[in-house]
Amino acid sequence: MSDFDQFSSDYDTALAKGLSVTGEDKLYFARGRLAWLAQVLAEFPVRSDSLIDYGCGTGTSASLFFEFLGVKEIIGLDTSVNSLEVARETYNFPRMKFYHIDEYQPCGQIDLTFCNGVFHHIPPEERADAVSYIYRCLRPGGIFAIWENNPWNPGTRYVMSRVPFDRDAIMLSHLEMRRLVKECGFEALRTDFLFIFPSALRFLRWIEPSLTKLPLGGQYQVICRKPE
Repeated sequence: MSDFDQFSSDYDTALAKGLSVTGEDKLYFARGRLAWLAQVLAEFPVRSDSLIDYGCGTGTSASLFFEFLGVKEIIGLDTSVNSLEVARETYNFPRMKFYHIDEYQPCGQIDLTFCNGVFHHIPPEERADAVSYIYRCLRPGGIFAIWENNPWNPGTRYVMSRVPFDRDAIMLSHLEMRRLVKECGFEALRTDFLFIFPSALRFLRWIEPSLTKLPLGGQYQVICRKPE
């Protein structure tokens, strides 16, 4: 049984307790992540018809992938049976499928894999296997977009200390993440840091786009590509 099975029914409540100190809810961060990803992908550009949400949980970001990225097909993968049941009941649409990771066989044809806040829950000795699995899912030239919590940001550490399922997480820096994906065969294309200012300082958020290369934000994104 996944550790997250016990949180599937009250995941949002537990997460909201942690995020409340920022003055924002999970939707603010989810939309911010995907808006930034869409902007980055437009600079390449790359095809993103099919997407895997690796560590999809209860599927709460599913509809946002259609809105921001224009994908045509979403495959959600997770290890939590209970969370997947919630996702299937909530998002019962033909273009959205949810599978346990052990049930899905990598096909090497997916355009884009998205992953948010998952790797700090994976034991360090198992992380390379997870990245290699994602590598096998993607087509040549496919993109892996990883979002992780920034361990260099004290605010992030405080938020995680308030969330029951994050308290024992082993965080990893952007340097560790870049090294990991490179060792598994990916090209690490760029790293960006987002979410510097809480709601109380939102009048300063207009300068955040100019600070994304500094390790200040609460989260970072590493964009990787599978070589063609």
